[in-house]
Amino acid sequence: MRTVILFGMMLCMSFLPSRMQAQNEDAEGCLDHPLVTRMPGFYITSCETKDFFTYNFPVGASDSKPEPDVKKVEGKYFSINYHLKDGGKDVSGIQILKNYENALKKIGATIKSSLIDPMNSGSHITAVISKNGKETWITTPVAYDNEYQLVIIEAEGMEQVVTANAMFEAISKDGFIALDIHFDTGKATIKQESIPIIDQIFDMLKANTGLSVSIEGHTDNTGTPAGNKKLSEDRAKAVVDALVTKGIQKGRLSSVGWGQEKPVADNRTEEGKAKNRRVEIVKK
Repeated sequence: MRTVILFGMMLCMSFLPSRMQAQNEDAEGCLDHPLVTRMPGFYITSCETKDFFTYNFPVGASDSKPEPDVKKVEGKYFSINYHLKDGGKDVSGIQILKNYENALKKIGATIKSSLIDPMNSGSHITAVISKNGKETWITTPVAYDNEYQLVIIEAEGMEQVVTANAMFEAISKDGFIALDIHFDTGKATIKQESIPIIDQIFDMLKANTGLSVSIEGHTDNTGTPAGNKKLSEDRAKAVVDALVTKGIQKGRLSSVGWGQEKPVADNRTEEGKAKNRRVEIVKK
């Protein structure tokens, strides 16, 4: 009996190294972002990637100004969680933040927020790297002893492939179409990336001279209801003005701003807010 028990113990012990090794290996399918390397001695416990997402990056914070402002960035999203390998030398959250601040500066990043305070649970580093005309935003929403998280967004507008014919078909069938027209933050200035959408609306109206539409602006619930209503009105008017400038008769167009009154998704999530920020073309 003693021999059998001893053999069983030896058999169990023989599996320990492989199990410990597995616990220190990167989670399946997870990789470092090509612009940002990991801390030495750490492994990836989990990761998440989304082709398009909106994230609120903390900006403008410092030890003398601990409350950050917020910068909304849209694009391809990466979340990577790291943990110290078994047997590694303990690393504090403050060490992690200082390491990343220095490392990001060395690769040419601009630090947008730096709060490194052992007494502040909101300590973080936020940086942006501009390369080949493209911005990549990086922040550390979690930095505890021996573990941390990186959130990275490769900033870009959502590619919206919608033709004039597709718009007309949707309006004919449903009476409206919702479009993701981008504006400068807090303003009614149409971003250059959304001009092709304006061009397609123009082409649709030019090809269908009997069609009159209402341009209707919508926002998420960030800010005040009154401010959001005014902003949505101004943005709807900006679309009308752009179409009139291109040659559409003003009598065929009207505009209205609904602000946050008619959400189509949950404003408690960033994905929901992104869906609620929209312009609808409604058949009159």
